[in-house]
Amino acid sequence: MLTAPPLPATASAPRRFLPVLPVVAIVAMMALPVSGGGDGGGGTIADAVSGLVVLYCAIRLVRDRRRPLSRTAAVVLALPVVGIALAAAGAASPGAGITGLVRYLQIFVLVPATVMLLIRDRRDARLVVWSLIGLALWQGAIGVHQYVTGTGASYMGEEIRAVGTFGAADVMGMATVVSFGIVCSLGLALGAGPGRHRTVAALCSLALLLPLALSFSRGAWIATAVTCGAQLALAGMRRAVKVFAVVAAASVILVGGLGVGTAMLQERISSITQVADAPDQSVTDRYTMWAAAVDMWRDQPLTGVGLKGFPDHRDGHASLALSSGSDTEGAGAGFKRQPLLSPHNMYLLILSEQGLLGLLALAGSWLALLVCGLRRLFRARRPVREQRPASRGLDCALVACGLLTWQLVDFAYADIGGPSTALTAVLFGLGAWWALASEEAGDR
Repeated sequence: MLTAPPLPATASAPRRFLPVLPVVAIVAMMALPVSGGGDGGGGTIADAVSGLVVLYCAIRLVRDRRRPLSRTAAVVLALPVVGIALAAAGAASPGAGITGLVRYLQIFVLVPATVMLLIRDRRDARLVVWSLIGLALWQGAIGVHQYVTGTGASYMGEEIRAVGTFGAADVMGMATVVSFGIVCSLGLALGAGPGRHRTVAALCSLALLLPLALSFSRGAWIATAVTCGAQLALAGMRRAVKVFAVVAAASVILVGGLGVGTAMLQERISSITQVADAPDQSVTDRYTMWAAAVDMWRDQPLTGVGLKGFPDHRDGHASLALSSGSDTEGAGAGFKRQPLLSPHNMYLLILSEQGLLGLLALAGSWLALLVCGLRRLFRARRPVREQRPASRGLDCALVACGLLTWQLVDFAYADIGGPSTALTAVLFGLGAWWALASEEAGDR
């Protein structure tokens, strides 16, 4: 793959980072309050900006007259198109098919490829990573304020749930952003960069634990714990033990010493182990929708029921245990009954709407990114006689592989939808840059 020549070291910072600034703009749009209640019923400002960024990248490619992707990158990133196109053709209506096609291509093909092309080296990648951390700190600070002042989303009768600017209709939005910030900051802290940068990153990671806890999001907790554990193991077990000790001490101080949401947090944590014995209604609804998605797949095993088809087929396959919807309230919004229109499992959503072909194409693309990223991570860890570990990009490797791991774990109990979805596309683009870009681009 041909890459643009790096700018001279004397170039000013704004000009040096000009190509990647549009990617940072997508992240920055997530700091704005969500209009329309955050119900995910339409596009957001971040979606519009991501479309403009794709157009900007296309214009640059035409102007520079260079081949955009290597053969491997083109195959991996274009693989999902097969299943998406077949499912769009089988949609119940042309409008639903086109809407679903555009959304899937945006999140899993076009924006990731654009982000990959606009990130030229590790300095660009670190700028995007720090922008994600900054967004997480901003949303986390708003979330903590919501908990302290009782202005958050409703949880167990109290408006204390931290949701940031995403509103009560998207309670996973802030939790997702804060989780990304923890994964990014931990990856930078575990890298071999300057000590001052690693210290700041470690402090950011610890500070973000509080808003993550106050989000009361079990899915985000699980995905973050699994990902951080994997990052620590990949960085070295000796360092992992030290970090675990620091995190444990911080947790004891926040929860035990300061009493931050002790009773509710304990109840929420204990509910994770009770999903089989005494599940609450939200868990029952999720299991019911999972079963409905599998039943849809059995009817159409190869191509599924078509894009945007899950809501139309849900009632015909779900049992009577499914409730009519979930209640949302607080964070500046009134009471609302929100319908359950997806199985809250990305793999089962793809299986039901795109069939086995679509699942193999999309999941195969994601798995290829993770495998290629891990392979380069292990190479970055190898000692090189005339090269310091810092120049091998271990911090970028831990961040990219960590974000991919977090998303693939989270997809087991969440799917795309809501204002924070555009960040998923940026995440896959960052992972694709590390996994599929040329060795020179990754090591600069």
